Amino acid sequence: AEFVDYALSQPDTTERLILDFSGLTFFATAAFSALHTLNVRCVRAQIRWAMVSSPAVDRLLRICDPDAALPIASDLDAALVAVHDEPPRLLQLVPEPR
Repeated sequence: AEFVDYALSQPDTTERLILDFSGLTFFATAAFSALHTLNVRCVRAQIRWAMVSSPAVDRLLRICDPDAALPIASDLDAALVAVHDEPPRLLQLVPEPR
């Protein structure tokens, strides 16, 4: 909880957030839980975010996030592109013409 609160300590002025985990050699399930909470809070606050992964992070995310719901980037450049690009558009139902 402290990590998430620190990462989002300025939600009114934060538009983009990048977390660089590239140097991590260990990543536990508690960290995944924190990232899930961070993701929910970022969506709520409309903060675009991405994380730079590492082999340890990738290993846990293959198990805990098999659908790749969290925004993972291979390096810092990719993370910068991810948080600055247009957000993905949601599908919208369009009525068929009569």
